Amino acid sequence: MDFLGPEEWQAVALSLKVAFWATLASLPFGLGLALLLARGRFPGRQVLNGLVHLPLILPPVVTGYLLLLTFGRRGPVGGLLEEWFGIVLAFRWTGAALAAAIMALPLMVRAMRLAIEAVDPKLEQAAATLGASRWKVFATVTLPLIAPGIIAGAVLAFAKAMGEFGATITFVSSIPGQTRTVPSAIYAFLQVPGGEEAAMRLVVVSVTLAMGALLLSEWFARRVARRISGR
Repeated sequence: MDFLGPEEWQAVALSLKVAFWATLASLPFGLGLALLLARGRFPGRQVLNGLVHLPLILPPVVTGYLLLLTFGRRGPVGGLLEEWFGIVLAFRWTGAALAAAIMALPLMVRAMRLAIEAVDPKLEQAAATLGASRWKVFATVTLPLIAPGIIAGAVLAFAKAMGEFGATITFVSSIPGQTRTVPSAIYAFLQVPGGEEAAMRLVVVSVTLAMGALLLSEWFARRVARRISGR
């Protein structure tokens, strides 16, 4: 007998899809923000830092409602996306990916920022004195050193995206086969008599994936520490 039923597998597959695209789409933004916050010295830096971490502080439902107001069909951005490109995010899996990406971004940025701040600037300065351009220094010195931190941030973001519930259900609802991810499926199963077993199976899947992601993230974090210290 299969461990999960068809509806449960559908929720797991959709969660993996949403988490994958949320992580992939947010990677360049996360790295750019981490570099700005770690190395940048400009007015408004603390404001930017606060905005990046705001999803960690706000209730997820508030974040989801703000996404609905902004990216819904009647929202300023959502209306333009639908009119110009035919893209609809609200009540679509793509909207779930957007909500998950925004909720996961602070964890990604934090992991990357710590890795960047751990890099000894003297290593970059030495490469620059040998005639390397800023982009070459970044590509050949900085990027290899912070690569484990980037991967750790991506893993944490993926785990967070897999478990996102409040912002997602507010923005895209819980439509079976379209926007019902694992967390919303657990909630849905708990609302019907006899759904406790299915909910528990999905809980086991969620805990397993989350623990695996945390262990992987810790492993990469230790690699960063060893690489920076030269051990």
